[in-house]
Amino acid sequence: MIPLNRSNILKVVGVERRRVVRKFFVALMEKTIVNGGGYCSVVEEEGKAGFGGGVEDVYGEDSATEDQLVTPWTISVASGYTLLRDPHHNKGLGFNEKERDAHYLRGLLPPAVFTQELQEKKLMHNLRKYDVPLHRYMAMMDLQERNERLFYKLLIDNVEELLPVVYTPTVGEACQKYGSIFSRPQGLYISLKEKGKILEVLKNWPEKSIQVIVVTDGERILGLGDLGCQGMGIPVGKLSLYTALGGIRPSACLPVTIDVGTNNEQLLKDEFYIGLKHKRATGQEYAELLDEFMNAVKQNYGEKVLVQFEDFANHNAFELLARYRSTHLVFNDDIQGTASVVLAGLLAALKLVGGTLADHTFLFLGAGEAGTGIAELIALEISKQTKAPLEETRKKIWLVDSRGLIVSSRKESLQHFKKPWAHEHEPVKGLLDAVKAIKPTVLIGSSGVGKTFTKEVVEAMSSFNKKPLILALSNPTSQSECTAEEAYTWSKGRAIFASGSPFDPVEYDGKVFVPGQANNAYIFPGFGLGLIISGAIRVHDDMLLAASEALAAQVAQENFDKGLIYPPFTNIRKISAHIAAKVAAKAYELGLASRLPRPKDLVKYAESCMYSPIYRSYR
Repeated sequence: MIPLNRSNILKVVGVERRRVVRKFFVALMEKTIVNGGGYCSVVEEEGKAGFGGGVEDVYGEDSATEDQLVTPWTISVASGYTLLRDPHHNKGLGFNEKERDAHYLRGLLPPAVFTQELQEKKLMHNLRKYDVPLHRYMAMMDLQERNERLFYKLLIDNVEELLPVVYTPTVGEACQKYGSIFSRPQGLYISLKEKGKILEVLKNWPEKSIQVIVVTDGERILGLGDLGCQGMGIPVGKLSLYTALGGIRPSACLPVTIDVGTNNEQLLKDEFYIGLKHKRATGQEYAELLDEFMNAVKQNYGEKVLVQFEDFANHNAFELLARYRSTHLVFNDDIQGTASVVLAGLLAALKLVGGTLADHTFLFLGAGEAGTGIAELIALEISKQTKAPLEETRKKIWLVDSRGLIVSSRKESLQHFKKPWAHEHEPVKGLLDAVKAIKPTVLIGSSGVGKTFTKEVVEAMSSFNKKPLILALSNPTSQSECTAEEAYTWSKGRAIFASGSPFDPVEYDGKVFVPGQANNAYIFPGFGLGLIISGAIRVHDDMLLAASEALAAQVAQENFDKGLIYPPFTNIRKISAHIAAKVAAKAYELGLASRLPRPKDLVKYAESCMYSPIYRSYR
């Protein structure tokens, strides 16, 4: 008799897996296929309904008529054809000879065995053949659904080339055409239809240990407006970067789209639109759905799950952050992430323009969630450095909205988040007049409107600044306030320039200028990692300041020599580890960390916690 131990059981299971599974299903189908409330046998004698075309109908499909119900039975076994269709474990031609034998892959793959590096080389060769960025995006999304580890290996090793493909600017076009290119769902769609049962919907997601949720309602996608349910491309893209740049496990990431309708008439008339076809719900109905979602998230995943709000319209973005920041671990990337990455660029730029942050005057075009969020964080950092009250440091910062310079005489008609920036000054209508009146050293665009930093504006900035600092932050590229070439040309090569979307290097007067990119991807992956490794339960503004200072510290002299105020993305995982360490240290300092004891070396600990996309060897 064979000894009944774990090793022998596994051997038996391995040898007889197919027979056992087949026998199990046959027995199960005989007893449990439901038909009109009763039970019927679907495996019958040869020649009868249980056999279709001479092949045994294990699942009972051939014996059912169109009017009868068939139960969609499946079983997940990580071998054979199923293994090749599992993106978490599939390696394609990367399976070695031993693995092909052990996991019933013989004949299911061509005989060649490729290393992961060779697979990566082939895919990059293929991707570079595409002339249309959206085609590259679709190819990358297809790879993610087919071979998860290879997708992240490709993205990490070629981050500067592929970041614009999987995120801004290409993701904007992908969201616009999401209904047409939609093939299989990525993430959870929670609509008004799910009201009252959101907790059940969360339980439908196959992964149970979620650490980061990125959620949008699609009302303000990049600078493209209301894209409704098609905004899902943003959470999917952000979480890809959480993994590639911040090392958060893919299985710990959950993209969510809240669908309350859309006010986009074009989408409402589009037969391929994938969301609810009615106007947006607002007021109490909207608030109740979001409240149910936030409570269900906390109930299902616990106190320490990070919820990142993404691309909500101004009126909801500020309200949601204010409502939940004291009860949940929440972060708004458009308000806080953008602010942190811009502040980092400003801190680094001081090496080029001189002085302290308090010595400079800031003028913003755009007074929405991004503009006011950046302004507030700059004021906080100046307050921290000078010990001056926040009300005083805000006076170094001026904002222009669609009606002109925000001044005290307009205070009564302003939205609440604009009121702190209403300073004493005579009314000024346009940006050019505001530049001439305020004489800022730093011009920041967060308007979402392209071509607003005109030649006259840039020349005015250059007339009273030796090195005007110009940040054109609006995304995608088409909405950028000016291009890198315009900034360098109009300033006669004196501008220090950074943008939200990437621009190619520019040659002017015999010198090559490399524009920086104030991309949120510098901050939020490392910021999220820092929250997770410390077990933080709340986000504090001091953590954002710590992230900014950590990023600024990563800019090397060789970067400054090229006029860059951000480090290259090639080092992004190292950068993220340093940001995570500073954020975690601040969480411990503020008493907001729950993971004890505190690791001695937080940078090494952050690096050790990062997901690696290298193929694993299978038994």
